[in-house]
Amino acid sequence: MATYKIGYFVGSLATASINRTLSKALLKLAPESLEFTEIPIRDLPLYSYDYDSDFPPVARALKDAIGASDGILFVSPEYNRSIPGGLKNAIDWGSRPWGQNSFARKPTGIIGASPGGIGTAVMQSSMRSVLSFLDAPQLNSPEAYITFRAEAFGEDGDVKDESTATFLRHYMDEYGAFVERVLDANASGHIGDQHADSAK
Repeated sequence: MATYKIGYFVGSLATASINRTLSKALLKLAPESLEFTEIPIRDLPLYSYDYDSDFPPVARALKDAIGASDGILFVSPEYNRSIPGGLKNAIDWGSRPWGQNSFARKPTGIIGASPGGIGTAVMQSSMRSVLSFLDAPQLNSPEAYITFRAEAFGEDGDVKDESTATFLRHYMDEYGAFVERVLDANASGHIGDQHADSAK
């Protein structure tokens, strides 16, 4: 069985983030074919093209981590009906300088948890627009909008509710299969270059 390296982003900077708890659960429930490395975003300065001629080390490390990943998973809350600022800033760094978009053709997944009923649906819609522009293929189904209930999750990522565990395991199985399909298509040349320039 092939093994795929997955870089993942946690969109919250909060130590006790429920989305960090969700990320731990996803890693435990993922198929063995996926190996995960978190890509940190906390120490990035705000992006400006003034840096394009000489990225700071933390930004170079971020781009190197994206480049070394076969796929990217975003686990994020929703802030003010959109993408958290820290995560959007990291995406901006990863897509620059012009012509060096690290996300191009990387198979991506988006999932998030919220105490509210819509479970980060609006953030995910915003994220899909950004990733489409960056030429990053997205797992479109199953969608995963998690209404977080503290009693269903342990801090270490154990999922105490079996129906939640079943759904998250299914999501990660589908994401793993999606990564394999996209990478196979990339290797065979079935994903064209028509969007590459717009993603630079």
